[in-house]
Amino acid sequence: MRKSRKKQSTTSLFPLKVEELKKQIEEKFENNTDLNITIYEHQNKNLIVFYISYQVAKEKVENVLLKPLLESKKEWDTSSILNEIPLSAGETVDKKENILKNLINGSVIVYVENENAAVSYVMLNVEKRGLEKAETESVVIGPQVAFTESLETNLNIIRWRIRSTDLVLEKFLIGERTPREVRLLYLKSLANETDVSTMRQRLQDLVVDEIEDGNVLMQYIEDSSSTIFPQYYATELPDRASYAITKGRLSVLVENSPTAIIAPTTFISFFESTEDLYMRWNAGSFLRILRFFSIFISVLLTPMYVAAVTFHYEIIPLELLTSIGESRAKVPFPPIFEALLLELLIELLREAGARLPTKVGQTIGIVGGVVVGTAAVQAGITSDILIIFVTISALASFTVPSYLMGTTIRVLRFPMIILAGTLGIIGIMFGICFLFIHLLKLTSLGRPYLSPVYPFQSEDFNKTFFRFPSTFQGKRFVSYRPKDLMRFNNKTAKEKNDIDE
Repeated sequence: MRKSRKKQSTTSLFPLKVEELKKQIEEKFENNTDLNITIYEHQNKNLIVFYISYQVAKEKVENVLLKPLLESKKEWDTSSILNEIPLSAGETVDKKENILKNLINGSVIVYVENENAAVSYVMLNVEKRGLEKAETESVVIGPQVAFTESLETNLNIIRWRIRSTDLVLEKFLIGERTPREVRLLYLKSLANETDVSTMRQRLQDLVVDEIEDGNVLMQYIEDSSSTIFPQYYATELPDRASYAITKGRLSVLVENSPTAIIAPTTFISFFESTEDLYMRWNAGSFLRILRFFSIFISVLLTPMYVAAVTFHYEIIPLELLTSIGESRAKVPFPPIFEALLLELLIELLREAGARLPTKVGQTIGIVGGVVVGTAAVQAGITSDILIIFVTISALASFTVPSYLMGTTIRVLRFPMIILAGTLGIIGIMFGICFLFIHLLKLTSLGRPYLSPVYPFQSEDFNKTFFRFPSTFQGKRFVSYRPKDLMRFNNKTAKEKNDIDE
């Protein structure tokens, strides 16, 4: 998908008759009834105006462009139109490729017969939805606004949060058949030059038909396409994107996508929430540690049950072993099949709840889980103790702030259950070792994925696994290698300058 771009023609289309131009445009937009082409006669000269009707603001075209153009007593040519019409977004175009590109991007094209260029005015009629609360990354404390599908709105939000002339917004146009605008955002005085150059090169070298969404772009430019782990963070929260930018990282915004890409990213950062910053450091640290603990619960709890019941009865306390034996007395299936069946049932309920309308989905999730679980126990298909373990594992996976990483953890449970059911604890240890080796090999924009654990960076531990008070966090993340490592002086921040009474 990365290859050299096609060279555009450098031959000018003009000068020519307006009828000839009309014929060429109509041939290119065959059977497009929304293409509006009108030929006017003004001051003994033919004038052609064409645009796609549903893409432009028609009132603006009529009142701001056509009315002064046709009522004027001047003899129009390309330069006089561009200078006299009071519109800032005007430019001259003389190549057919540029005219077609501007046309489908919401421009109005004006051409005076036998001139050397046409005039293009951007009059895009953009449909926007209002700013709303985030859905996939809901927060209780902190800003509630989320990104929208409008790139202009998203850039405006970031600009409003980062009021600095140091903010760079590099522009790219990606897509051979359906071009979309992509913006690379970073602070010039902080972002690592290697990271900026790497991301810029990946965006420039990308040649595809279209970019459907920011999440699709993320898959095109990631370091490894074979891993199940996301290598960039996809967020719909402007405060998270701006926080990452002010710490020396990069963000990428895509036109028509309500998602911002944050890079580089570490495995640990997927378990951090912006709420941790807005809480007291004690509570924020507790919740962050709880999320890390939930990873092990989600991935290992059900496999440990399967391994213990299948191979290692001796590690189960006698009282609990009696309860497990009684609950499994009527179950005809081996523990591995029983666990996989329940895990699949949980995933079916979760997927059904996500696809149905909100109110119906909540009902399906609660009622379906209770009814199906109770019926499965009474029918002797599964044991009630395993239902408890599977439910706890599912709840633990939902504590992950990132939807992509949460899905990854839920998928990992299935191979771990199979390893536990076939090899016992040895299989679980094999799976854990394989995961650690795989994570050690991964990179995000060329940076180690397991940083600050590997390579070991003790200075970043108080910003990842837990939080110290803000006065102790004078340094930025060493792992991301920003140009300016210091945020403020720790000693000065600790000084109390209260007024003596």
